[in-house]
Amino acid sequence: MTEEIKSLEGLEAVAEGTGAPAAEETISREPVRDELGRSYATGKRKDAVARVWIKPGSGKVQVNGKTMDKYFARPVLQMILRQPFSVAGVEDEFDVMATVTGGGLSGQAGAVKHGISKALQLYDPALRPALKAAGFLTRDSRVVERKKFGRRKARRSFQFSKR
Repeated sequence: MTEEIKSLEGLEAVAEGTGAPAAEETISREPVRDELGRSYATGKRKDAVARVWIKPGSGKVQVNGKTMDKYFARPVLQMILRQPFSVAGVEDEFDVMATVTGGGLSGQAGAVKHGISKALQLYDPALRPALKAAGFLTRDSRVVERKKFGRRKARRSFQFSKR
């Protein structure tokens, strides 16, 4: 980190470049795995929360005890779940076991995607730059706006009647 400068001489030395350079620390990340060789992460989106475990395998994805095809029937939602693997370049190399609660199917798919991304970067820190550049490690903070009183919805007013 940076050192605190308490005198004018120290400040001048730093300004001229002759002072002690700030210590540059590179964060070396270690893989985080449990005794079974799995990585765990929690993903969130809207009101949905997903607990995700990944381990090396054949690419099988299980959500709440069902296969991905059964739980997320829409192809768009299945594509959302596959995105972290394709960006990291590790398709069909990891098995995923996820439990999801809350929200609707779209939010749950986003939560599982977020959890898979976080678990992948914990399992192999070398995958972090690709996942971070794609924006998969950032929790999407957009949530539904609350309904205001005197209005029909959050922003929609009641129909105006002239007479």
